[in-house]
Amino acid sequence: MQNTRLASRRWWYLIPIIFITYSLAYLDRANYGFAAASGMAADLNITPGLSSLLGALFFLGYFFFQVPGAIYAQRRSVKKLIFVSLILWGSLATLTGIIPNVYLLIVIRFLLGVVEAAVMPAMLIYLCHWFTRAERSRANTFLILGNPVTILWMSVVSGYLVEQLDWRWMFIIEGLPAVLWAFVWWRLADDRPSEANWLSDREKDDLQQALAAEQQGLKPVKNYREAFRSPKVILLSVQYFCWSIGVYGLVLWLPSILKDAANLDIVQAGWLSSLPYLAAVIGMLGVSWASDRFQQRKAFVWPPLLIASLAFYGSYALGSEHFWLSYALLVVAGGCMYAPYGPFFAIVPEVLPVNVAGGAMALINSMGALGSFAGSWLVGYLNSATGNPGASFLLMSGALLIAVVLTLLLNPTNGDRPAPLSGRSLQPATNP
Repeated sequence: MQNTRLASRRWWYLIPIIFITYSLAYLDRANYGFAAASGMAADLNITPGLSSLLGALFFLGYFFFQVPGAIYAQRRSVKKLIFVSLILWGSLATLTGIIPNVYLLIVIRFLLGVVEAAVMPAMLIYLCHWFTRAERSRANTFLILGNPVTILWMSVVSGYLVEQLDWRWMFIIEGLPAVLWAFVWWRLADDRPSEANWLSDREKDDLQQALAAEQQGLKPVKNYREAFRSPKVILLSVQYFCWSIGVYGLVLWLPSILKDAANLDIVQAGWLSSLPYLAAVIGMLGVSWASDRFQQRKAFVWPPLLIASLAFYGSYALGSEHFWLSYALLVVAGGCMYAPYGPFFAIVPEVLPVNVAGGAMALINSMGALGSFAGSWLVGYLNSATGNPGASFLLMSGALLIAVVLTLLLNPTNGDRPAPLSGRSLQPATNP
């Protein structure tokens, strides 16, 4: 009975805090696409080639600082790292709205990536401190849901802000909440169960014992160097690189693609841009529940990615003459690209011990950032060079197909076999 109460309190206390924090991070990285489609280029004299580079520059800073941030979070404090990051990224996002020239925009976009680099791995580490293996796919999904849910409402709100005010006010209004939320985070977040005054001593002990028991069956790994050389970590890193080309090629440039393809205004483009993320929310919840229910990871990663690859190819084959059919396939692609995030990030802490799992997740995520840089830049470049999105659809389709093949090559792991009966008993009696 104690485990049921404990599980319920963790889900309803922690998940909203985690979700809001990651949502604010995602808001301040993804709204650039709306500014790029709404007058920023003309105001700052940004050429099409430079615009695609600026959209991708965030991920370059993001790439270099993932692992150092994760090591700090694992060895010291997720709470302190996220508090400082919230203030810095909110300030940088707000400053984007008052910059006078493109040179400062280059600096801010890079620094924004540096500041936000540690957020994703730090949050994944944080979830490993609080949730058991049998719950982790769902916990990861509630974190990463901050991505599509944010874009879902941001696509509409940003369109209206740009139309009623301008792109500068969009950045200012959407950047300030992160600074304010930093102080809420500091008040509510606790690094580990032992520090939480909202748990009883019995609940703390039960959770710590359950998490410690999960480490007993894992092969010891001495240090980060050994973990980074693991064939599984290398394979997952390359897979996530290819996967992220598709995700961020769509995220950053979908408003521009829709606006140009159907001669829409920015508000209409915003509404249409939101639907793939509604599909993503539904897909992520369903796939993560099934992954935890059957304790399978790999089997819930590659099929959605294959469907997304085929959908992008279908959009390419249809061309601009069949806009609505092509758009429907983009909705399918968006939903399917997001669906496997929960089970994917549940794989690493199930095959590596806690002393190196955080760094390994950061390395994988940093390769995803590099793929995001490539996808953001190449899609923007191909769209401007060819005058239509056909080539970029082929690029994203091919990258996702490679990700599917690499997932299938992953050897069976703990995360691909049914969990022992003791692991299943740790699941919440009532799923959140």
